[in-house]
Amino acid sequence: MTLEVESKGVDYYKAADGRIIAIHIKGNFSDYAKFPPYLDTEEAQEHIRTAYAGQDIDEERNTKAHMTDDEIPLQVIVLNRPKGAITKAHYHLVEERPSANTTRHQILLCQRGKVRVGVFTKEGDNLGDAILNRDDLILMYEGHEVEFLEDDTKLIEIKEGPFPETDDKDKVELA
Repeated sequence: MTLEVESKGVDYYKAADGRIIAIHIKGNFSDYAKFPPYLDTEEAQEHIRTAYAGQDIDEERNTKAHMTDDEIPLQVIVLNRPKGAITKAHYHLVEERPSANTTRHQILLCQRGKVRVGVFTKEGDNLGDAILNRDDLILMYEGHEVEFLEDDTKLIEIKEGPFPETDDKDKVELA
């Protein structure tokens, strides 16, 4: 089950069975402490101090938000670090993908303009619309449609790869 936290800066779209289908993170998000990184053990805290060049643990809780649970294939983390904060050079290892994942997850980030994202379950149930303004993003686990509401709207799309050879192998039409 995906993390769900009450926050004015985050909206969740859920299917009738309770599964989260999309997370809309608004550009004015600021509830970092409600989505803390995992700092429960002394070992985890020591890792933060080492990997983030002496980062204070309380500052870590208030400048880094883990928006998603570990089990989903796309992770969203929001950072708001002070000038001079450093994350030491690193890369990320690939582990097994969750077998329960039957769709490729996707993120849309609105850089300018305005867009409507209709959120759907893979069964075709319409869960509502997220209106994305500048700096808003949405993480989608299942179905969606996108309508550009203003000229010169610019979205960045990020989704799991690899990209299939053809459009027919990439998506299933819901309507």
